[in-house]
Amino acid sequence: MYSEGVGVEQSDEKAFEWLLKAAELGDEDAQNDVGYMYQNGEGVEQSDEKAVEWYRKSAEQGCDVAQFNLGVMYSDGAGVEQSDEKAFEWYLKAAEQGDDSAQNNLGYMYENGEGVEQSYEKAAEWYRKAADQGHPKSLRHLGRLYETGMGVPASVEKAKEFYAESAENGDEEAAEALRRLSSAPGKEGSSPGSP
Repeated sequence: MYSEGVGVEQSDEKAFEWLLKAAELGDEDAQNDVGYMYQNGEGVEQSDEKAVEWYRKSAEQGCDVAQFNLGVMYSDGAGVEQSDEKAFEWYLKAAEQGDDSAQNNLGYMYENGEGVEQSYEKAAEWYRKAADQGHPKSLRHLGRLYETGMGVPASVEKAKEFYAESAENGDEEAAEALRRLSSAPGKEGSSPGSP
């Protein structure tokens, strides 16, 4: 209500106060929101350490969004010591609940051997789970794997399909890859991109 100004004057500070009360009572969604507000300095002084504290409380209750957020904090070393292994653990918890961004990040970690042994096959599996939900970056990453034959059978046609779907969802890197493949049929090549 206060965060969006619905029926009251918009106030991040008031929104934080009310969310904090709910978070202290154990509401996992409010705990995640408080973590987000600390991370971004909305309505409260910015603090990655306090963001991690609240994300962890929510994540330990099973909130997939908080599990993903905690994974990001470990991946970036924000408010905690950087650890790809811990990032992987938290992404996995969120991904197993269907969080498409966590599934994408797991694919990226498997593809690049970050926090886990490299496996193009497992990268493709996780990218596919996120791609099945329409996650644009996963669609692009899956397209790249098909283009290069890494972890999946090489198929320029499948690569084009995944790049096209990703581009339709606003991924400019996928649009560029599609243009490149369409203008140079049979030519292989890739750019790693980011998670």
